[in-house]
Amino acid sequence: MIRNREKPIDPMPTMSPGEYEAAVAAFIRNKGITRCPTACLARTQASVPAADRAALELYEAGREQSRRESLAAVARSIGVFPTPPNAC
Repeated sequence: MIRNREKPIDPMPTMSPGEYEAAVAAFIRNKGITRCPTACLARTQASVPAADRAALELYEAGREQSRRESLAAVARSIGVFPTPPNAC
């Protein structure tokens, strides 16, 4: 099958720095963005409330338990019986 050549997309006209700043400010005002969307990608210097830290620890413990149960189920299904983690 031969594709017909498509018409190339025209490049976007460039904005002046003032127009760009105005467009970004208008977008932020309209969308209600209050912080950078990449702020959650790196550790923060802020202090985290104790309740949030406790909730995170519970969440992580639950995930670890689920991971161990899943690995044990796979091991049983293939006939391997792993030693308990505290058997050393």
